[in-house]
Amino acid sequence: MEGSIMADLRASGLGGVPKGATADRPSSPSIGDVFYNGDLGYMEMYTAQGWFAATPINPGIPTSVVATNTGSGRAFNNGRASVAFAVGTDGGLPTSFTVTSSPGSYTATGSSSPLVVTGLQSNTAYTYTVTATNNFGTSLSSSASSAVTATTVPSAPSLSATSNENSSSTITITPGATGGSAITQYSIVSSPATTTQTTSNTTYTFTGLTNGTSYTFTATATNANGTSTASSASNSITPVASVTLDILVIAGGGGGGSDKTTYNYWVGGGGGAGGLQYFTNQSFLPGTTHQITIGAGGKGGDASSKSAQGQNSTFGNLPASIGGGAGQNTFNSTPSSGSHIGGSGGGQFGGATNPGIDGGGFAGTEGQGYAGGQGFSGGLAYGETTGGGGGSGGVGKKPTAYGSTGRSGDGGPGTQYSTISSATSTGVNGYYAGGGGAGLNGGSLSEPGLGGSGGGGNGAPRYGNSVPGTINTGSGGGGGTTNTPGENQSGQPGSAGGSGIVILKILDNYTATATNGSPERVVSGGYTYYTFKGTGSITF
Repeated sequence: MEGSIMADLRASGLGGVPKGATADRPSSPSIGDVFYNGDLGYMEMYTAQGWFAATPINPGIPTSVVATNTGSGRAFNNGRASVAFAVGTDGGLPTSFTVTSSPGSYTATGSSSPLVVTGLQSNTAYTYTVTATNNFGTSLSSSASSAVTATTVPSAPSLSATSNENSSSTITITPGATGGSAITQYSIVSSPATTTQTTSNTTYTFTGLTNGTSYTFTATATNANGTSTASSASNSITPVASVTLDILVIAGGGGGGSDKTTYNYWVGGGGGAGGLQYFTNQSFLPGTTHQITIGAGGKGGDASSKSAQGQNSTFGNLPASIGGGAGQNTFNSTPSSGSHIGGSGGGQFGGATNPGIDGGGFAGTEGQGYAGGQGFSGGLAYGETTGGGGGSGGVGKKPTAYGSTGRSGDGGPGTQYSTISSATSTGVNGYYAGGGGAGLNGGSLSEPGLGGSGGGGNGAPRYGNSVPGTINTGSGGGGGTTNTPGENQSGQPGSAGGSGIVILKILDNYTATATNGSPERVVSGGYTYYTFKGTGSITF
């Protein structure tokens, strides 16, 4: 009796378990309903997430994986994606899900769709797969989503302040990584603070600064996701209302004269120094460009041509420094045509004032150089004697005697600029633009003329070679002489004058915006020096 009562209780309290194919599941099930699925071969239970196996079994594979980039406002290289998916219904009830990226294997785990993956690298395309897990195990991975690029705010730019303009500075920005979205704007801030100024360009003139105040700058970059962190500070600049400087402009020195005659012992005069001018306290507006010309030294005379004057040197619109005068020579001339003298410093060719008597050099250009030295005309018995070229600091010397112990004329002295020379390693012992010495007269003199201080070339010794003027000093070249005593002798050539130079001494530690011609820049004693040894330009 007791057994039958228990059987009736089971039948009436639990009822029979429905069964059938998948399509036969109850149409309006309640949570906890069970159903034996003949298509799947196991008991199912209805849950809040749908029908799942009621027997011990791993969860089904998730499906329909879709990723969406959600990087707005995210820091650079900390992107984010939301990954949605459908729960697989061909297995046991899942308790959690894991999303994994490729590349990088960044993951997110949670109990339901969607899941958010963070830490993604900016501007990188990722696909995603999903697995499901329950107490019995983990499903296989889902099919991968389509690739989605992670975007964030940009990385910080870098910048430099490359000019010191009146109340402003030109800022050059080097963009960082975009974060996967185009940069639309840069914001620049000065320190000390003035205003925040924005631009979409990578070169920008920041205005409203105070002249004489030192500034640095920082910048941020903005794209559709947001704004980057601030850059490191730029170099320091100090805007100025004007640039004040001293300018040394030296022209090319003249070439030394040569011997070319059918008569005895004629020799060439020394070349004159290039014109030298020193302009002080010159003021220029920031942002202006100034062209610089460096004059070449004049060619020395030889058996077929006369010596040549040096070429002019210039700075911007300032008056030119005049090329040094060429030493007189005997090319196609006779004793009656006069003495052979040094060229004038900063002038024209040397020449004689009266044939047959002592000759005098042309005067130099005012303020740029001195006259060449005189020569003696002693007639054929003594030969012609020659004078040295004029220097920037004094006249060229005339010969000391007719006799056998005399000397040909020395070049005039150069001018000393020791501060510039020590700062820029130019000049000769601090001197520039010495005149060239005259060549030795083989018939009556025993010593050739010496070049003037500052690089002037020595005259040729008997039957020897003269010395050129030192380059980039504007010094004159030494004069030539005869090969051997006697008539009908060809002469040794005179030497070339030294090339010119332009040196700028800026009266503070100032960096030019741009230069051409590869000048040397030196900061010394609170001043900035630019030395041009070749033609170029400078922009303040």
